Amino acid sequence: MKKLAFIFPGQGSQKVGMGKDLYEKYPLAQKMFQEADERLGYSISEMCFNGPSDQLQLTANTQPAILTVSLIIAKILEESGVKPVITAGHSLGEYCALVTAGVMDFADAVYLVHKRGQYMQEAVPVGVGAMAAIIALDRQIIVDTCSSLNEAGYTVQAVNFNCPGQVVVAGTVEGVEKAMEELKAAGAKKCVLLPVSAPFHSTLMQPAAEKLALELDKITLHDAQIPIVTNVTGGIVKTEAEIRASLIKQAAQPVKWEDCIATMQEFAVDAFVEVGPGKVLSGFNKRINRSLTTLNVEDIDSLQKMLDYLQEVV
Repeated sequence: MKKLAFIFPGQGSQKVGMGKDLYEKYPLAQKMFQEADERLGYSISEMCFNGPSDQLQLTANTQPAILTVSLIIAKILEESGVKPVITAGHSLGEYCALVTAGVMDFADAVYLVHKRGQYMQEAVPVGVGAMAAIIALDRQIIVDTCSSLNEAGYTVQAVNFNCPGQVVVAGTVEGVEKAMEELKAAGAKKCVLLPVSAPFHSTLMQPAAEKLALELDKITLHDAQIPIVTNVTGGIVKTEAEIRASLIKQAAQPVKWEDCIATMQEFAVDAFVEVGPGKVLSGFNKRINRSLTTLNVEDIDSLQKMLDYLQEVV
């Protein structure tokens, strides 16, 4: 059997209608959507299937919605005999990796990411923070420029190291706009403001990280059954204590995604499987290393393609 790495997407991959075909076909999906609805006290399934889009895009809803759909797919794969040897998730997706590795219960993860989204939005009022993708510029130039701007009184930092040629910066609107101006002058091909409601993974998220730590104290965590690669360091974590510390830091520290993929490559996996809505991580993998085999599973059609692929290569 092929050695597979499961990777889980973060915020931005949501779309109205996600998970509906799975719900209609699999009793397991119906059960998990019901469990999520009960834990949240409102219908995340209704929001996934029918929107409205503006409600689904609210951070406190987006996070449990993507997590629920992603973990339903992971569970269907598992029941089909498809299991990973290592796992990671981008930002919010790290919680999916934790459930997949047996670290936390599904219902607890749904509750935690709902709270995480809520706290992240509360940490910085809408309109105060911003994020921008910096395209085709050396990551060190971006880090150094942000550092100089902070010394000059602005608030901005590099927060997502996604793949070669794409780094995301976050901070106050003023800080991000100034960084875009300077990085364009330094040779960036493009600087694109992102349609997000808060400066995720920046130091401005520290109040959210502190509140999340209190929520995590109420949740039982276990040692990981398979290795998890964490966003904070790009390295492997296994023990309950390491995972808890890493999760608290994660909300207000950069996502070292390129490093996460490098660590998983060292694990000699044969293929990466992006489990959940969209193909964002598959796109990153192409830019990190075109020779990587990456499949995505987000609905019944792509699930079938994945199962067919595994039958062919076994």
